Amino acid sequence: MTRSGDKVYNCEKELTLSVIGGKWKMLILWHLGKEGTKRFGELKALMPGITQRMLVNQLRELEEDRIVHREVYPVVPPKVEYSLTEQGETLMPILEAMYDWGKNYMSELDQPPLDPAAEK
Repeated sequence: MTRSGDKVYNCEKELTLSVIGGKWKMLILWHLGKEGTKRFGELKALMPGITQRMLVNQLRELEEDRIVHREVYPVVPPKVEYSLTEQGETLMPILEAMYDWGKNYMSELDQPPLDPAAEK
């Protein structure tokens, strides 16, 4: 069962945003998708500003939504690794498109405004 439970979505985009939305989920997915399997501490180090509690919550939600796989190894001290599921991997083209769009838009914003007199 996913976190969405009995919630009714008006469109598929709304469902997608509910799964990947928020300040940290896309960054978590990006790191796991681009850099592969990571341990909790490695993910935390890649995202300065995220609290331990927030990272735990975001990872749990992504795991409940079957986007992230959590592998626990029976060793002392405990070893836990996170990776994208097959379904999670299908999000990478979307995240890459969002990255490209943001990069292009950011460079566009850095350009000086057009001079209306120069267009005449």
